Amino acid sequence: MRERTPFPRAMFAALPKLKLLITSGMRNNSIDMEAAKEKQVVLCGTQWSHDPTAPLTMGLILELTRNIGRESARMHAGEYLQKFVGIEIEGKTLGVVGLGKLGAKVSGLAKAFGMNVIAWSPNLTPARCKEVGVGYATKEELFSTADIITVHVVLSQRSRGLVGAADLARMKPTSYLVNTARGPIVDEAALLETLKAHKIAGAAVDVFSVEPLPVDHPFRKLDNLVVTPHLGYVTRETFVAHYSQMVEGIDGWFKGEPVRRLA
Repeated sequence: MRERTPFPRAMFAALPKLKLLITSGMRNNSIDMEAAKEKQVVLCGTQWSHDPTAPLTMGLILELTRNIGRESARMHAGEYLQKFVGIEIEGKTLGVVGLGKLGAKVSGLAKAFGMNVIAWSPNLTPARCKEVGVGYATKEELFSTADIITVHVVLSQRSRGLVGAADLARMKPTSYLVNTARGPIVDEAALLETLKAHKIAGAAVDVFSVEPLPVDHPFRKLDNLVVTPHLGYVTRETFVAHYSQMVEGIDGWFKGEPVRRLA
């Protein structure tokens, strides 16, 4: 199963013969772990050494600032002259919310483009920022000074709604927000109102509170919002790693030696 497929207690109850459950990734908040433990179901995961979400994040930043997709759509529609004026990201400040493995990788890519990088998260320390080679900022400083803000924290009860209306209100009118982490980390209602009022230059969102994004969702109607269908992990290399390790997991279970156990 994939990491976002719900597997509640009722599903375990409906599958009394279930012995093994393998999920993509090494963390799955959609599985009722207590029910799995009670039913004595072995849970295993998959992992890989790279993360394609980082280059996707940079791609979304480039789309926001250079309007590549919008200009391509116009060319396909028969237009031939450019319409949108982009901005250069070299010398701009990127604010990274969450400086774990993914946030650090995005920071490195951004610095390669000549960006200045600052970071914040509830548990972030100046020592970690120094280790990664970025500036440490408070939450208020990051949201009020960054030209582009990108979110890279893990979804938990603590991080749900971490980026709220007050934070969006601090952003400069020329700034952009990117979310490739999880939808509920950003207050979607507040982001919608912020974009409708053009209080920031735009945003790019790859993740949503409800997925797939409903066809009538107001996000689909905003011309200052780039939306993509959760592409973070969607690469050939990732699928090969996931499915080969799932087969490996089944083989290990049959041999009595489960690999990459989650529970």
